[in-house]
Amino acid sequence: MAEDGREESVAADDDSQHTAEDGIHSLNNTMVEEGPTLLRRMEICVAEAEKRSGKNTVNMQETFTVYLIETRPMDALAEGRNPAPDSLWRRYSEFELLRNYLLVTFPYIVVPPLPEKRAEFVWHKLSADNMDPDFVERRRVGLENFLLRVASHPVLSNDKILHHFLTEEHGWKEVVYETGFQAKADSRLKALSATFRVRNPDKRFMDMKHYSDELQSHTSQLLRARARVADRLYGVYKVHGNYGRVFSEWSAIEKEMGDGLQSAGHHMDAYAASIDDILEEEEHYADQLKEYLFYAEALRAVCRKHELTQFELEMATQDLISKKQQHEELATGIVRTFSFKGMTNKLFGQEAPEQREARLKLLEELIEEGEEAVKDKTVECEEHVEKAWVDMQRFKEQKDKDLREALINYAVMQVSMCKKGIQMWSNAKECFLKM
Repeated sequence: MAEDGREESVAADDDSQHTAEDGIHSLNNTMVEEGPTLLRRMEICVAEAEKRSGKNTVNMQETFTVYLIETRPMDALAEGRNPAPDSLWRRYSEFELLRNYLLVTFPYIVVPPLPEKRAEFVWHKLSADNMDPDFVERRRVGLENFLLRVASHPVLSNDKILHHFLTEEHGWKEVVYETGFQAKADSRLKALSATFRVRNPDKRFMDMKHYSDELQSHTSQLLRARARVADRLYGVYKVHGNYGRVFSEWSAIEKEMGDGLQSAGHHMDAYAASIDDILEEEEHYADQLKEYLFYAEALRAVCRKHELTQFELEMATQDLISKKQQHEELATGIVRTFSFKGMTNKLFGQEAPEQREARLKLLEELIEEGEEAVKDKTVECEEHVEKAWVDMQRFKEQKDKDLREALINYAVMQVSMCKKGIQMWSNAKECFLKM
């Protein structure tokens, strides 16, 4: 009977493992978009991580982690050939540079986030050290997920800088900086000012901004609750380890009940030891939630860009109206609004005709430039709204599918874990009944 219990326990382990693998497989399937994306032309993976030491920019010794990126053309795999993959090493900071470039170059895209640089929402037995092997491994998986997300995106996947990042080990940074993307980056102060001063933002983007705030709030609450449950679960499992030790020591002083107590102690010990693997598997589901926690900020970045372009359009329109009004007042001589210039004209007389003609000509040129600026800003704003809205809807569909699958797989894992607990106690009961 006890052996049957162990077989069922192993079966439960296999079910849990298959569930996690199915979850990862289904997540990868959602990354493949329809169309000629890079992921359809190239196989991409982050194969391993390696710790290295070297000197930084200020000539100080530091320890860091590098990640091996491997790529292979899909057409070779489709033809049945299996060529050796092209490989190169990248640091986390290089992934950050790539993402910053994508954020500036494609402001209407919800750019996939990078995995966390330092562990957040950890339960107390989990190391928060960014050099911890388990954390480095989860970050490796997260970086691969980032590349697969970008390489499957219908717009981002066709960017040349991304291709350089994946295939050129040296010189790609220079190519990035040559694009001048840093000069195009909007300052946070400017974006914040636009948020409070914009008058007529698109209601859909305001709703989407509220949606991103709720996504971040709910996801962070879920992660905090999961960390608390993990702490309690760890304590419950380790209590079973104490039971196992007591039963094993008890069996040494009992003759008739010794075998039964020892067997029950073994079941308890095995059950207590399984919690480490269970919580490690849970961390992978937590990482999927964290991805969407960070996605919320990417979504807000698109909304902030809309607010900034709309604010610039409103300022350009207001400036044009002001210039036209000045032109009309100067041409007719009728001042409709109070101004310092109008007051000086009344005190010291009108300006000479030559000066007036020169000012009229200058205002006409400024009005022409202003009309062109308003036209350009209108086109820019409309294009951003149209493209951003399409990508945000794509993101919402992706989010709903990914989180539904992740949470279902997490629930299945919890059911499997509970079945193992029931089976353990059934096995222990059989041991007690034999005494």
